[in-house]
Amino acid sequence: MDAAVKDPDRLLEGLDDRQRQAATALTGPVRITAVAGAGKTRTITRRIAYACAKGVWSPTRTVAVTFSVKAAREMQRRLAALGATDVTCATIHSLALRQLSFIWRDMVDTPFPQLTPHPVDALKRAVTAVTGAAADTISARDCDDLLAETAWMKVSLLPADQYPKAAALAHRTPPAGLSADQMAALADRFDREKAALGQIDFNDILLILCHLIESSPEVAQKIRRRIGWLTVDEYQDISSLQHRMIRLWLGRQNENICVVGDPAQTIYSFNGATSWFLLNFDKEFPGIRADIRLGRDYRSSGSIVRYANRVLTASPLSGEYLRLGTPQPDGPAVSQDTYGSDGLEAQGVARQIKDLLDHGAGADQIAVLSRLNSQLRAVARALDRLGVAYLTRRGTDPADTRPQEDRLSSTSVQHIAEQAFAASGTLPSRIERVTLSTLHAAKGLEWDTVFLIGASDGLLPFASASAPAQMEEERRLFYVGVTRGRKKVVVSWARSQDGTGTRTRHRSRFLP
Repeated sequence: MDAAVKDPDRLLEGLDDRQRQAATALTGPVRITAVAGAGKTRTITRRIAYACAKGVWSPTRTVAVTFSVKAAREMQRRLAALGATDVTCATIHSLALRQLSFIWRDMVDTPFPQLTPHPVDALKRAVTAVTGAAADTISARDCDDLLAETAWMKVSLLPADQYPKAAALAHRTPPAGLSADQMAALADRFDREKAALGQIDFNDILLILCHLIESSPEVAQKIRRRIGWLTVDEYQDISSLQHRMIRLWLGRQNENICVVGDPAQTIYSFNGATSWFLLNFDKEFPGIRADIRLGRDYRSSGSIVRYANRVLTASPLSGEYLRLGTPQPDGPAVSQDTYGSDGLEAQGVARQIKDLLDHGAGADQIAVLSRLNSQLRAVARALDRLGVAYLTRRGTDPADTRPQEDRLSSTSVQHIAEQAFAASGTLPSRIERVTLSTLHAAKGLEWDTVFLIGASDGLLPFASASAPAQMEEERRLFYVGVTRGRKKVVVSWARSQDGTGTRTRHRSRFLP
């Protein structure tokens, strides 16, 4: 047995007072509001390991769900290192898929449906049925947008016939030129086409499992007896459908739930996520046993923390957000650079990165973040010209049960590998790479130096963000980007796209 397990109190070593308070609140509903860099993963893994080591929880009935496969694996790794090897860590969708597969064999006679993450064939058949458009005329972009809109309806628990009214209230324009009524008809037909093909997608997993638990006491008992204690990370980004799943996992008798999140980091509202459940947790669970705020950012320098606080203070919803504190000393002030064009901005950022590398900085401790994937292409070209290796991160899908993949710049890696081989006669075992990422995909990550590009109105906030709620989401996205930096943050924007000045931009309204 691990020494820490023999002495459970050793698992609390190194925690500050608030973190220790959270880690020792082992019963009843618990809410932990944790700002960026507050050590929330450290706190909740210590809490789980401590409860199991004390014998208060049974590890085999302890479940932790989080936002991504990568986060779940990291939580599992940390728990194993703390001696809690039998705890289940998973995303909500992957755990539900495991449960549904288990239940299906006993309860349903038909074969288990094929999980199709992006059921394009069924979608095209539905579009053809509703609009008459030939399948080969439907673009990949329209398919992606239509799949996203049908997913939003499902995670919002929105029946198809209520879509026109809900879309108007949410300021959503149906994609692909469809009317609201056509979109509603498409969603209904899409489900029927998937059923005909024997397919389900990620959100269908939750809907089917919810239905089985609600309609069958036997199924409910089988599921719930495996979940005695539930921890939910990133609770500010759950959807109505995910919330329904969580409540059904617990049932009416079990209130041993701990939720962890930060309203200021809610950045997936466009996908149906909402911080409402986090903010109103004490009303949903009136017997809440502990309500703990972790407000100290151990990640970022004092200069970055002050800048981030100024971003949030200007928000009309600032009362919902925790103000960051930090024990870290000041570092360089957050820079705000202005360029004449996007190309000049990319070149300027690339030169700064090359200078950092030439002075000994590690490439894997540098990131360039943007609102859109397309903004990163010019930076990638500029880095290639300077022989700097980089990787790009694809967007994080909250429903994705697959590991996230990073894409590597093959040309720049080849250049650096050749240089290393020439110098030493051997190829390096690992090549450090600068990260190019969208702000959404950067969630949960951190670097010593962060370049946040495109900080102009129309890009950040994005031009389509017209409603107050959408604008606030853009502010939170900017805040998330700033708080990814540990030592240095450089914010930049360009006065025009191509330098001609025909369309003059203005600095982002979020810049302090």
